Amino acid sequence: MTTETARRRRRRSRTAAAVGLEFPRTARGVHQAARASGALAYNAPSLLFLLYVLIPAWTELSPVRAVVVTALCLVYALLFAYTAGLRAYPVRDRLVWLGASWVVLGLLGLLIHGEILYMIMFVQVMHGILVPITVARFVVPGLAAVAVPIAVVLEQPIAIILALVGVVLSLGVAEGIERSILQEKLDAAERRSAVLAVAAERERIGRDLHDILGHSLTTITVSAQLAQRLLDADPAAAKQQLAEIERISRQSLADVRTTASGMQQVRAASEIASSRSVLEAAGVRPEVPPALPALPDNRAELFGYVIREGVTNVVRHARATRCTIRLEEDMVQVADDGAGIPEDRARSGLAGLARRVEEHGGTLDVDSDDTGTRLTARLPRLTEGVPA
Repeated sequence: MTTETARRRRRRSRTAAAVGLEFPRTARGVHQAARASGALAYNAPSLLFLLYVLIPAWTELSPVRAVVVTALCLVYALLFAYTAGLRAYPVRDRLVWLGASWVVLGLLGLLIHGEILYMIMFVQVMHGILVPITVARFVVPGLAAVAVPIAVVLEQPIAIILALVGVVLSLGVAEGIERSILQEKLDAAERRSAVLAVAAERERIGRDLHDILGHSLTTITVSAQLAQRLLDADPAAAKQQLAEIERISRQSLADVRTTASGMQQVRAASEIASSRSVLEAAGVRPEVPPALPALPDNRAELFGYVIREGVTNVVRHARATRCTIRLEEDMVQVADDGAGIPEDRARSGLAGLARRVEEHGGTLDVDSDDTGTRLTARLPRLTEGVPA
């Protein structure tokens, strides 16, 4: 293969890719498309019907005209055999292919006259394959409606039979192609849905891991800092903090495993109990409700995530002295008296939490200034008949 040939092939491939073609607009590309369609082997046997044209040509015409008729029939046979591959190309390309076949038919008609009616079935099948199904439903019977009266006048009963059989065969092929196209579109839609489902599941797992590990690692960091300060002054207390770090680490590992399998359970009550010790270890005075309302499982889980994210942010960023947690049937709030959230700080955790709240039909409000931050999640009231 020369360099120039390789360069031309690359240009053709880029052109095909630019217009969204699976096969390039070349003879090789059409051959590959026809083979991929699986119809090439089925089209070839039907070309035996061309004998209705070739035999009279060699018995009734001059040798020169018979050779020309044979050559035109071979060209038309190639056009017909590879018609199935043209379904992989745009409508414009298919119509050009169909136009070329009509040119060959016109030249044949000038040489064989009435015997051209024996080609009617080939013409109908090509129209059934190449034109859109909505057009083929009218064009294919229309071709038969034109050919049958002419065949009756010329007393060609075989042509009449071929025209009628061609209607049934062509429309059957057209409907089969249409079903195949619809099935391909359905398969493509299912593949896209599967990709989106995987992406959504990855986002869910990432969000859960952020909520779980962010809280746990913050707790471990605070406990480790406290243990370091107590190591010389109060070894017993430092040892207690190290034991707490070990416990939290083990729990975090278990949480990660269960989250990956979609079984992570977070509850508002457990998060409030955990936040008390975390806040105290960070030097923040916790103010938590003495009694909790009865909540459905999914609402208790959602409120648990809100409490976890809010307390984690208080410990990490707020530099607060007090943190207040409020919990009602339709609302949870985590408020602090810290310095607020800087405008340039990323809020990926809060963004994921907001999406989680919205999925439950609620809203998440973040009110932050130099007097502190108030993270509030609100859901529809249970008495309003809205699913929790």
